[in-house]
Amino acid sequence: MSPDWSATGFSTRAIHVGSEPDPATGAVVPSISVATTFVQDGVGGLRGGYEYSRSANPTRDALQAALAAVEQGTRAFAFSSGLAAEDVLLRAVLRPGDHLVTPDDAYGGSHRLFSRVLGPWGVEHTPVRLSDVDAVRAAIRPGRTKLVWVETPTNPMLRIADIGALADVAHDAGALLVVDNTFATPYLQTPLVLGADVVVHSTTKYVGGHSDVVGGALVLRAGPGDARAEELAADLGFLHNAAGAVAGPFDAWLTLRGLKTLAVRMERHTDSAERVAEWLTHQPGVTRVHYPGLPEHPGHLVAAAQMRRPGGMVSFQVGSPDAAAALVARTGVFLLAESLGGIESLIELPGRMTHASVAGSPLEVPGDLVRLSVGLEDVDDLLADLEQALAAAGA
Repeated sequence: MSPDWSATGFSTRAIHVGSEPDPATGAVVPSISVATTFVQDGVGGLRGGYEYSRSANPTRDALQAALAAVEQGTRAFAFSSGLAAEDVLLRAVLRPGDHLVTPDDAYGGSHRLFSRVLGPWGVEHTPVRLSDVDAVRAAIRPGRTKLVWVETPTNPMLRIADIGALADVAHDAGALLVVDNTFATPYLQTPLVLGADVVVHSTTKYVGGHSDVVGGALVLRAGPGDARAEELAADLGFLHNAAGAVAGPFDAWLTLRGLKTLAVRMERHTDSAERVAEWLTHQPGVTRVHYPGLPEHPGHLVAAAQMRRPGGMVSFQVGSPDAAAALVARTGVFLLAESLGGIESLIELPGRMTHASVAGSPLEVPGDLVRLSVGLEDVDDLLADLEQALAAAGA
């Protein structure tokens, strides 16, 4: 007899929802269903609802059930990438002439979608400092603003937004609140519980967690009886199938495997990131550390209220772009690479790498900013690596 998984803890849901033992063999791990098509018992007589793997696939369904459970949502959709998930959501909700409010410190790929894909289609966006609730309210265009798009913590400045307060602002305007929860993960933060309507993930990052699979997801909050939520779910389901950027079975299986260990990994990521951030505050070549776990961080109190812990991402500044470039060229344990959230520690220059696409825009990031994805290595080795790199770079 299956328990009521909704009454269980995070890791129990992550491990068991969508992964019930196979009734025929007793296998405790879901199979990878690679079939592209499924036999029908007469025209329209679908077995388990499966006819063609783009429309539905057992392995993808297992991942979607698990994602909905850990985010405490009612419906999830798994995509081939985080940007594919964002694209479907934006096209489901927005039409030419509509408007959305976005962070003034956002992932470069999201900004590229807002400005260079939706812009020519006639959708406008306004970048705003999301920590300023009054500024968000002022940016709303009555009757036209359909989405308020939130990152918290933001990428790469690690600013914090009050999800509950922004949900009130969005809903008062008749708009949806969307939260990109990639940095925080559903283990550290549950935006749907705080009032968000939709959560977005690049599951490539912490959810997958091993730098070996690309994916994305959308998770919805409201359930039956909420006509607007039901309509949104139907629209997303239609585009998920019609546009076809769905998660393949191997990718879904790898992502589901990663999700099962998310809680223990996030505890270790955060343990090490807290030590790294604190250590950086004492280094003479470091001019500023951005980490919501530090008491001096302007969003510290909000983060403490809505996050279980502050997470594994740390950004810091070293005074000049040349010093930053020299620093990232000299680390050894920290690997110079884009992306984040894997078991290995990564270092990068957002201004020249992940956020190069926003150069010259209001979202341009400081040239001396270094971003760390703190991995699962021994933290003393990470500190020694940063220490020698800072010394070698003269920072």
